[in-house]
Amino acid sequence: MAGLHRSAHVDTFAREHLPPPDQWPELHFDLPGLRYPDRLNAAAELLDGPPDERPAFHTPSGDTWTYGTLRARVDRLAHVLTTHLGVVPGNRVLLRGPTTPWLAACWLAVLKAGAVAVTVLAQQRPQELRTICEIAQVRHALCDIRAVDDLAKAEIPGLHLTTYGGDAPDDLLRRPVSDGPYPAADTAADDVALIAFTSGTTGRPKGCMHFHRDVLAIADTFSEHVLQPHTDDVFTGSPPLGFTFGLGGLVVFPMRASASALLLEQAGPRQLLPAIGEHRVSVLFTAPTAYRAMLDGLDSHDISSLRRCVSAGENLPAATWRAWHERTGLRIINGIGATELLHIFISAADEHIRPGKTGRPVPGWHARVVDHEGRELPDGEPGLLAVRGPVGCRYLADPRQREYVQGGWNITGDTYVRESDGYFRYVARADDMIISAGYNIAGPEVEEALLRHPDVLETAVVGRPDEARGQVVVAYAVLREGARRDVEALRAFVKAELAPYKCPREIVFLDALPRTATGKLQRFRLRDAGPPRGDQQ
Repeated sequence: MAGLHRSAHVDTFAREHLPPPDQWPELHFDLPGLRYPDRLNAAAELLDGPPDERPAFHTPSGDTWTYGTLRARVDRLAHVLTTHLGVVPGNRVLLRGPTTPWLAACWLAVLKAGAVAVTVLAQQRPQELRTICEIAQVRHALCDIRAVDDLAKAEIPGLHLTTYGGDAPDDLLRRPVSDGPYPAADTAADDVALIAFTSGTTGRPKGCMHFHRDVLAIADTFSEHVLQPHTDDVFTGSPPLGFTFGLGGLVVFPMRASASALLLEQAGPRQLLPAIGEHRVSVLFTAPTAYRAMLDGLDSHDISSLRRCVSAGENLPAATWRAWHERTGLRIINGIGATELLHIFISAADEHIRPGKTGRPVPGWHARVVDHEGRELPDGEPGLLAVRGPVGCRYLADPRQREYVQGGWNITGDTYVRESDGYFRYVARADDMIISAGYNIAGPEVEEALLRHPDVLETAVVGRPDEARGQVVVAYAVLREGARRDVEALRAFVKAELAPYKCPREIVFLDALPRTATGKLQRFRLRDAGPPRGDQQ
């Protein structure tokens, strides 16, 4: 393809299925650290810098992999991939399993061998796995023996499935092979390194193709300039490696900084709090709901080692930010990212944080707010968020590329306001705006008001069709254990917080909100569910 460097891929499927060049967003490499050489292998770049004795990965049981150990195991896996399994550069290799050092090592080995990693979630079911393998034409899969059932049940034609962590002689980790160094594939900086599939929306999933240089660019923008990690940091978090939020926060960022990560197979709020104290975690990646859920357990756990807390995946309410800061003294680094752009592109840290606002464009990125025709809107006026930088959306053979990329900008699907001070404030997902009796109501604003009530643990606000008003505001709420489900008291609280037209016409109490496997709230399921069910008035 014109403009791309000579590919190392023998299997040319990925490059052949990139969008046409005229459908790409503009790419910007403004920072000196983003000017990568033409030949680049992201795994080799991440692996080759740190000294052998430095810790790379920790496990809950207390095992530690040093960078020397990690390099040796990645090289051995790469030998197995190419010698035993016949993987050639450009082949797509599906990776599935809980978050462990072995899953991370498999991901690095796939990239080092020049193949394309397709990391999926352990929670995805056979039909979802079949669809992903069909779209990406996957013929090889590496799977933790404990997560193999659904992948085997998917019965994917032509898939060569290899398990790891078991006792069988043909287990990936038991195959006899050379223990010598593996020479990294001579990949181009713009060879596809991974295909990440979108989650949490309706319709056919979209495969987002990212280059070797993209893997480094997210570390050399957000991590280096906003997160600013130290070599002695210990990272951990809840997002799995099949979610690009987790891939960056638990593998790419710590390795790029020669730091280490605690990889947790179970990483809910109940597991995170004790793990922070036991392993002296200093950098935490998780979602807003987890920060809110951990508030009640802070008095029972030592989190004194924490110095950085990062939130993404969904909007961080100002009430959650303030409650965490009041209890811990720590300022949560809010951020917005996208699978299409691999990681966070708007954020702020330390004294630059403004609670209730996402932040400013991360160094190396540009953002503006536009109308539906792509015209830039003045400060203070809500519109669509448009972003561009060193990484851009490149869907795998998907006509929705024309929707996401317009006029050289990535249109994320979020409604934002750019304030006069240059900060960007989240309003709603573009399809989450509620229009009731002529008023525009942002569901997240109503959610923030509800979350200020001490009994509300989680909430989701959607619009339900209404013949008289067009839509009415419906709030779904999950309360703290033991709290009384009092609709009128909660409605009165919200009326004291917001203009009357924004207050929910109905409040429904649920035991849990619908979420994706990555923890994203699925408002569309509440919108599409018809008249609310549950405890309500």
